[in-house]
Amino acid sequence: MLERKTRSPRAETTAAAHGVATDTAFGSVVPPLYLSSTYEFAGFETPRAYDYGRCGNPTRDLLAQALAKLEGGAGAVVTPSGMAALDLLIGRLTRNDLVLAPHDCYGGTLRLLKARADLGHLTLRLVDQKDLGGFQAALSDVPALVLIESPSNPLMRVVDIARLSDVAKAAGAAVAVDNTFLSPALQRPLSLGADYVIHSATKFLNGHSDVIAGAVIAADPREAQDLKRWANITGAIAAPYDAWLTLRGLRTLFARMSMQERNAMKIAEYLDAHPAVRHVHYPGLAGHRDHELAKRQQGGFGAMMSFELAGGVPAVREFLAHVSCFTLAESLGGVESLVAHPATMTHVDMGAEARARAGIRDELLRLSVGLEHIDDLIDGLEAGLNAC
Repeated sequence: MLERKTRSPRAETTAAAHGVATDTAFGSVVPPLYLSSTYEFAGFETPRAYDYGRCGNPTRDLLAQALAKLEGGAGAVVTPSGMAALDLLIGRLTRNDLVLAPHDCYGGTLRLLKARADLGHLTLRLVDQKDLGGFQAALSDVPALVLIESPSNPLMRVVDIARLSDVAKAAGAAVAVDNTFLSPALQRPLSLGADYVIHSATKFLNGHSDVIAGAVIAADPREAQDLKRWANITGAIAAPYDAWLTLRGLRTLFARMSMQERNAMKIAEYLDAHPAVRHVHYPGLAGHRDHELAKRQQGGFGAMMSFELAGGVPAVREFLAHVSCFTLAESLGGVESLVAHPATMTHVDMGAEARARAGIRDELLRLSVGLEHIDDLIDGLEAGLNAC
């Protein structure tokens, strides 16, 4: 009789079942929620696996284990927000350490990096990472960290993570990739050469718009341990209940991403053909300049997109006054569909000049496509576009 070879669970199984049916106290199928802030020592100088909630928590650690497995990393730290995840990573840098960040990165990321640079905690340089020559020239100053965001927020620009990682690491820089828009269901940056992956777990990982959380995953075991050490020092740790909710949301990640991506593709095709729309930014469209790179690098095109209205800001006002099935709100990645106006919402702090350099126009709208019926979503968009 042939012996069946054992292998690690596939990603879908990890998301759906990591930690399921492991409770030894009562046989609970769902992993218990541990809210305790402190833990009893077994005796004098005899701590147990957990002693204090800032140092470690079983619920938070279970989520960290699942995320590390999904991203193919050695370990993860779950933080109170996506910004806290980035700050945990850059918080170990010194004033002489250079960070190379994309010129069109998320507005909150830019705000944090500039604030740290202004305080003298690091040196910041923004670079167009689509310009490989300019990127390589910037590497001559030996950055400590290269931050990559692909696809970018909100213009959905895709950069070659493997190529950028190769040249950055050859120059002695560590590489971190913000994988919030795609999640490990559709992209695994560590397998492309990155050293760290950052998430706003608030978004697709949780998927239900009821948690604020973040995560940073490291490829190297020593770096994973050092991040955990630094999180204990700074207190940048997520609450157990938020970790439990995020793990609950993670169970349906692959199913959600699959349906949301199908909806997004149909919406992108609809918008691309509509006369009121000047341009659609969605790598799933064959005409998108990064379509082939996205096909090669990603496992799918995701549920995020943006588009520009031909009628400018007046059209934006009318569209937002009449659109239905899409809620005007910040954030993204939930089961409900959202529309945002980056210039006055998510990227307002960038300032007009920086937005212009990044290509974020005033007539640009960003969509996070949810799980509603596709006909209702298109009807809702039609109501807004008809008013433009």
